[in-house]
Amino acid sequence: MTVGYKAVGWNRQKKIYDAVVASGLLLYLGVFIGIGLTLHPRTTIETLLIRALGTAALFLLHVILVIGPLCRLDRRFLPLLYNRRHLGVIMFSTALAHGGFSIVQFHAFGDVNPLVSVLTSNTHWKSVAQFPFQQLGLAALLILFLMAATSHDFWLANLTAPTWKRLHMAVYLAYGLVVMHVALGVLQQETDPLLAAVLIAGVLIVSVLHVAAALKEAPSDRDLGAADDGFVDFCAVAEIPEDRAVIRSIGGERVAVFKHDGRLSALSNVCQHQNGPLGEGRVINGCAVCPWHGYEYRLATGSSPPPFNEKVPTFRVRVAGGRVRVDPRPNPAGTEVEPTPVEGGAHA
Repeated sequence: MTVGYKAVGWNRQKKIYDAVVASGLLLYLGVFIGIGLTLHPRTTIETLLIRALGTAALFLLHVILVIGPLCRLDRRFLPLLYNRRHLGVIMFSTALAHGGFSIVQFHAFGDVNPLVSVLTSNTHWKSVAQFPFQQLGLAALLILFLMAATSHDFWLANLTAPTWKRLHMAVYLAYGLVVMHVALGVLQQETDPLLAAVLIAGVLIVSVLHVAAALKEAPSDRDLGAADDGFVDFCAVAEIPEDRAVIRSIGGERVAVFKHDGRLSALSNVCQHQNGPLGEGRVINGCAVCPWHGYEYRLATGSSPPPFNEKVPTFRVRVAGGRVRVDPRPNPAGTEVEPTPVEGGAHA
């Protein structure tokens, strides 16, 4: 967490992460070009570099897309999520280099502006075998640029978390365009089926992991109906581990009920930083800590400790007969609600 903006807040862990990714990328490019020259000695360095950058960007995009569902399926993958934005910027830079070299090699030496040439050199829109796949790649690159350009917390704070999240969900549109770009390019220019097989395998992996994560979370998304007194039967007290939470969906919103020091508090499950799953974190020093990036919220108020100003809605809690009951009507973000003893009681 930070209360001020910095160009890039590199700590030791992030420096190591970025160094490993950059070193791996350079190693991949070197190996790809070396093998390419060995197998196809007549191929130019420029062509091999374009292919190496393109396949590297495609691989990194798949890694980025599977980190989310993997974290939903197994918490041990959470460290990968912490620096996913860094990985996204590296992926975009790699894709940009691929696109730049491609435009120079195939469109820069005519009497037409290179970008105009990309958009007009192939207009067979009704043909699958000759479909203008380069335009699809350019469109995907523009979307990835918007995401990379707004990856800093400055944009997250000023766009607001929901708007920022919706913008960055466009990665799936970019992914679809990239898949079509590669698939059509392979269909038109390559005879080796290996790349097509790898692409299909990548799409299947991304799809299966997302479906598996959705199925795992489906039970917690079943909306709980309110009883006659307006409170919802949430779960048994015994289901909530100490300093952890149970998450349920109430009125279309995910709510997390935490247990700390023998008392219960209910907060919105949506972290105000990047809409992270607050209830999947743990309680540290009396604050619920989001597992994604460490944002903290006091259990009684849903407010971050000073000097930070993030706030989430709170909910009233009752305990009766060993069952936790939650008022489905959220209090305004930052509203104080006295934690409820697990032995029973109600607090307004």
